[in-house]
Amino acid sequence: MEVVPARARAYVACAVLGALCCVLPLPETHTPWWAVALLAAVYAGCEQAAARWRFAGTFYPVLLAGAFLLPPPAAALVPLPGALLSRVEQRPYALRRIWRAAQLVLAVWAAGRVHWALGGRDAVVGSDFPYALAPAGAAVLVFCLVLTVLDGGILALAERVPVRRAWRGLFVRSLAPVAVHGLAGLMMAVLWRSPYGPVAALLVLLPMCVSWWVFAQYHRERAAHQATIRALVQAVDIKDGYTRGHSERVGQASMMIARELGMDDQRVEVLRFAGILHDVGKLGVPTRLLRKDGPLTPEERRVIELHPEYGHEMVRGIGFLGEARAAVLHHHERLDGSGYPYGLMGSQIPESARVVAVADAFDAMTSTRSYRRARPVAAALEELERCAGAQFDPRMVTALVRALGHQGWHPAVTADEERGRGREREQGEGQGLGHEREVPAPSAVGRSGVRR
Repeated sequence: MEVVPARARAYVACAVLGALCCVLPLPETHTPWWAVALLAAVYAGCEQAAARWRFAGTFYPVLLAGAFLLPPPAAALVPLPGALLSRVEQRPYALRRIWRAAQLVLAVWAAGRVHWALGGRDAVVGSDFPYALAPAGAAVLVFCLVLTVLDGGILALAERVPVRRAWRGLFVRSLAPVAVHGLAGLMMAVLWRSPYGPVAALLVLLPMCVSWWVFAQYHRERAAHQATIRALVQAVDIKDGYTRGHSERVGQASMMIARELGMDDQRVEVLRFAGILHDVGKLGVPTRLLRKDGPLTPEERRVIELHPEYGHEMVRGIGFLGEARAAVLHHHERLDGSGYPYGLMGSQIPESARVVAVADAFDAMTSTRSYRRARPVAAALEELERCAGAQFDPRMVTALVRALGHQGWHPAVTADEERGRGREREQGEGQGLGHEREVPAPSAVGRSGVRR
């Protein structure tokens, strides 16, 4: 965000003041400055390598080794050069660097204090295993907890994430990787204090760098998958221009429903992909049908009803989509069995498809199109609730209502108003809510003789 709210700036200022308080005792502390400088240089180098590899992450082993080796005020200096010189993708650059530096200073200082208080320094110097693991483990927990608290606060204040969601899952997600980094940091600290010295300690970073690079490759592969998804969605938007942006918003609404249902982050992400790709099968439908003025003939409707199967064929080879593929295929099924393509009923319809069906209908009703104006959110929700149990899963409708109560909804104009102006369609009230040129009414397609 380029415009940072005043309360978020105040939050950052408080973090900076806290960081300054952490390093104030330095004049009274016996500080091995050469060790501080070496660790700070290594950490800064790792951060620059991360920027070159375009890996989103921080190399915590060096910071935690500093917490295990140095007095807390001295350890708090280790992240400063790397954080202040790190690459930042979004504005305001300076504020983001300062925030990251303050955050890491506070986390390293807190970890160092806990480690020092539990006698961890003596255990490291004496290579006292397994006793050295206890204070190091406590320090890692505190380090992770401080980062979690600060991250959640900035999400709530700067990104306006609801407070009840800002901290949800942050600690659990970050604990495992930070614990691995903490173990590497402890190995560095023990070797540093051994007769082999700092050179041996730095060798610990080699396998960590290799694993880090492999992880970066995984992220690049995932980014490539997401680019493929964006390309598919853009192709649909170009072909069916009056619903431009619809797929992205259905993905957002699907994600809101999934989170409200308490699904884990991985499933939430898969359902976002399901919403984004739900109409990808329109690429197999003749353009003249998608852009036709006036009502469709029964035969034309049957052709358009095939788009879920076309979409499923397109995405079934993309392994990481998981249950999103089922959502693409079944998002026009209805609980009463009158949907398509297979006429599934109730729990036979995959949960992901029931989520996307509600998100799809809601966005279509609340978006302005060239042939009609958007309905108010309240009216759209009332219509969804009216059709719950027959067309939509009541759980999904209730989850969307709750999510919108927390976050609101900001529908956008998706139509190309210069093209297709004055286009009219006949839509039955409550039938196939929001499915532009898609047929919600009972159809012969998809029963016992499924057309493929």
